[in-house]
Amino acid sequence: MNSKNIARRGLLLVLSSPSGAGKSTLSRLLLARDKNITLSVSMTTRTARPGEQDGVDYNFVSTAEFEALVAADGFLEHARVFDHYYGTPAAPVEAAIKAGRDVLFDIDWQGTQQLSQKVSRDLVRVFILPPGKAELERRLQQRAQDSAEVVERRMSKANQEISHWAEYDYIIINNNLKQAERQLFAILQAERLKRQRQTGLVSFVHEITGEE
Repeated sequence: MNSKNIARRGLLLVLSSPSGAGKSTLSRLLLARDKNITLSVSMTTRTARPGEQDGVDYNFVSTAEFEALVAADGFLEHARVFDHYYGTPAAPVEAAIKAGRDVLFDIDWQGTQQLSQKVSRDLVRVFILPPGKAELERRLQQRAQDSAEVVERRMSKANQEISHWAEYDYIIINNNLKQAERQLFAILQAERLKRQRQTGLVSFVHEITGEE
């Protein structure tokens, strides 16, 4: 927030990347660094996994509740993944940006396209690229969370995800995590200062000039 505390409209910061490029790590770093941005909590029809908390990790609802909200056009974006629905309810996001708070989205290119259709003026899209194919594969293998078959499948999917890079406003090549974090924070700071987002500027300028 600037030194004069001029009222502003919040923004929606989207981070997308292929698996292993560092999107989730950068999201955590940004949330820890800046208290005026919060992570969007998606709604889902799947059951909670051990350790997951309702309202923190996801908002867990029934299929009937989810479909009713779809029918009421209550989602900014939603999709069916295998046997479950996932989506971003519009109401809490709209309330946050009206209050001058920013919302972070950790979503793929498909969800980003849906957001672009609904809230384009509030959207800031950032795509995270790995420094190279070999490094991306090394990171996926180093996580030791997936089998060789899953790593191969993620590498195959990465090409499709990367093909959508040109649909984003900013591109960060995550070769150095500290540098990528600085670049991401700089994008957020610059976007907050855009004239159209600083809704209190008109009255502030009138105070300076004495004009009505």
